[in-house]
Amino acid sequence: MRKIVAFGSILLVAAGAAAYQSGKQIVTAGQLPGLPFSPAVKAGGLIFLSGALATDESGRVVAGDITAQTKRVLDNLGKVLEAAGSSMDQVASVNVYLKKAADFPAMNEAYQGFWPKDPPVRTTVVANLVVPEALIEISMIAIPRGGERKVIHPGDWIKSPSTYSYGIKSGDTLFLAGLVSRSGKDNAAVAGDMKIQTKTVMDNGAEILKAAGMSLSDVVCSRVFITDVANFQTMNEVYRSCFPKDPPARATVVAALMSPQYLVEITMTAVKADKRLAITAPGPDGSQGRPNPNLSSAIQVGNRLYLSGMLGNLAGNETDITAQTRETLVRIGRTLKAAGFDWSHVVDGVVYITDAGRFAGMNEAYSEVFRSDFPARATVETGLVSPTGLVEIMFTAVK
Repeated sequence: MRKIVAFGSILLVAAGAAAYQSGKQIVTAGQLPGLPFSPAVKAGGLIFLSGALATDESGRVVAGDITAQTKRVLDNLGKVLEAAGSSMDQVASVNVYLKKAADFPAMNEAYQGFWPKDPPVRTTVVANLVVPEALIEISMIAIPRGGERKVIHPGDWIKSPSTYSYGIKSGDTLFLAGLVSRSGKDNAAVAGDMKIQTKTVMDNGAEILKAAGMSLSDVVCSRVFITDVANFQTMNEVYRSCFPKDPPARATVVAALMSPQYLVEITMTAVKADKRLAITAPGPDGSQGRPNPNLSSAIQVGNRLYLSGMLGNLAGNETDITAQTRETLVRIGRTLKAAGFDWSHVVDGVVYITDAGRFAGMNEAYSEVFRSDFPARATVETGLVSPTGLVEIMFTAVK
């Protein structure tokens, strides 16, 4: 198991207990000491599962191709779900990180065996992983057993040919699949530049939201994946026109998608709430921060806080991922405090690093903040839109 500890991946093969700490239900499920993240966290009516690899009982990535690894990852996550009081048929949202786009068809074939009916929403992108032998990493959000789970599908759209639903709704929360530039009516690709593709994605998102009785104004967070940083500002131009007031929290990274014809993929989460509060991160001296027209530092709805992906690159730390991670967490800490939250409320996160070989340096600073009550976490290698950024971190917190 030592290798897995070093790289922050998880192996969960034993039934695990759940520990109640700081308002979070930590699912231990056989976790080893020393890991700066939990296998899963239950909070706010949801279960957040850390990114998992295809590890066996000894803690090593199983030998075999993408089919074998996909099955093993999902088997491992199934054990976590069981320990958390849920099951595969209660999974709402899945993030799949593939090392190679060429593995997508075989991954999809293995994946569909776990959801013969009403699969969760899914986002699949190419990302390098922190364990060299790993071909796939998967993280999830699930609903506790007995909770509402409703498939949302626009009435005039055809069924998705891949194993995912376009929307899964539980209570006031809607999870949307990662959307690319395709027509929902016939699944045909909509060709065009970044402006056309981003508009198509956002129009599709609006249709799914409408089918759930929501609109773009209910979106609380999004993850944007672009294939070329040169298209970042064009994407922003279209994106911000969809959110004229209090835009969602957001992270944008650079990653290859499942087909070279697509330039952008966007995943969104929406919450129907009477009160939706946009938080702007304060300055270092506590002064009022300047709002970003493309995203809010955080969006608070009820007892949940969705934080944007944040960076910590400053003049002088351009090559130091540990220093950048520390500064990122300082900025996140200020944002949490401004919203009336603290580190104990953080339940889920994703860490994007530009070089998997620097994972230990990121983890050093990360572990200085999280010493107990660890959130769930996935860590993958992608590009960032900032040329000097080495790490970007996005969190969800629940009181």
